[in-house]
Order: sequence, then C-alpha cells, then structure tokens
Amino acid sequence: MAETEETEEIEQAAGPARRYRVEELAQAAGITVRTLRFYRERKLLQPPRKEGRIAWYGEEHLARLRVIAELLERGHALGGIAELIGAGESGRDVAELIGLQDAITAPWSDETPVHLDWAELQAAFGDQLTEENTAESIAQGYITVEPDGITHISRRLMEATTALVGEGVPLAAVLAASRTAQEHADAIAESFVSLIAEQLLGRLDQVERLSPAEATRLRDQVLRIRPLARAVADTQFTLAMDRRVRAEYERLGRH
Repeated sequence: MAETEETEEIEQAAGPARRYRVEELAQAAGITVRTLRFYRERKLLQPPRKEGRIAWYGEEHLARLRVIAELLERGHALGGIAELIGAGESGRDVAELIGLQDAITAPWSDETPVHLDWAELQAAFGDQLTEENTAESIAQGYITVEPDGITHISRRLMEATTALVGEGVPLAAVLAASRTAQEHADAIAESFVSLIAEQLLGRLDQVERLSPAEATRLRDQVLRIRPLARAVADTQFTLAMDRRVRAEYERLGRH
C-alpha cells in the first residue's frame, strides 16, 4: 500500500504527460503542419489519440519526429526510414538494416591476390623454392598451392618478398620476419578491436533496443574510426622504425 502511494506521489510530482494539438506538435518539432500530416499519411508517425474531434499527440510522437529529422539529416530517404521504424517496432535487426553490421564486418584490407606459375616462382626464388619454405608460406596463410603454381593473397606482399630475395635476403629469413610481423600485427589489431568493442560495440548485446537513430550514429562512429586506426598503426610503425634504426646504427658505431 505504501509503495502504491509513493508511486502516485512521484507521478503527481512529475506532472501530467505533455499533450500536443497538431499545430503545437509541429511547432515543437520544427516542421510544418503539412509535413506532419504527410508523415502521418506515410505511416511514419503513430496515430494520435482522439477525444471527440480533437487529435492529441504526446511526447512519443515528438520523439519519433526527432528521429525522422535526424535520419533525414544523415541522408536516409523516407522509404528507408519507414522500413527502419517498422523494423524497430517488429523486433527485426535494426543494426543490419541501417548498415551497422556491414560497417563492422567490412574488410579492412584492399589487397588483391596474385597468381604465379611454377616457372615464375623458379625464376624468382631458384633453389630457395623448397618444401620447407612453401610449407611456412602456407602455414602463415599467405599462399594456396595449385597444380599450375600458387596464389598469394596480396600482390604487394608477394612483390616485396621477391624484391627482398632479389636483394640477397634469403627467403627463409624473409618468411621468419613475416611470421614475427604477423604476430605483432595481430596484437595491434587485437588492441584496436578490444578498444572499439569495449567503448562502442558493447551496446550491440542489446541491439534489439537500438533505435534507428542510435544504430545510425554507431555505424557512423565505426566508419570514422576505421581510417583513424589505420593512421595510428602506420604512425606507430614508422616511429618505431625510427627508434630501432637509430639504436642499431649507434650500436654498430660502437664496434
């Protein structure tokens, strides 16, 4: 009983929920009455409550109009907004419709594979084209062996490998350095994934509760962060190279 009285007191203190006539709602949302009625015709806005001849709108209608305005500002067409709103109301995956899933899972690399036949490989690597080196390349996930040669997942990495071997660096040494670089790159990627997952994507465990506007905002954040992560990784690598090269030069100078 005491709990009921306390709830009533809180509701009374908060005051009655705000109600709007159509003109008042349009003014609060910063749109024209004509636009508001257009949204109603397109079923973007929930029906009002009728009392006699008067149609009353509430805070939920104003919130919906603000969502529509935000999505329009972000470039969504009215048809897409209607689909998103319908998805939210029917419990469908708003994040998928808004493009959030694609933004998260889209490939980061823009590498193109390259195929080399056995004659080309022999010309590039000679007697270094051994079973051990081939097995190491496969283990690192860079090549697949086919009857007429191999396919490397990255033309740039393959060209760098052949260039280093051409400069006199043994293929086995290149592959050893590649494995170390891959391990460190995985660690850097893990740090970025953890940062994004903890700071942004934690909300995805309640994706069904994301409004279209929230899903759009999160998608845009992910798209903005992707190039930032690449820039940070590239800068960290070049700064590390500066430090290591200077240290190695000083070490050699002392001998």
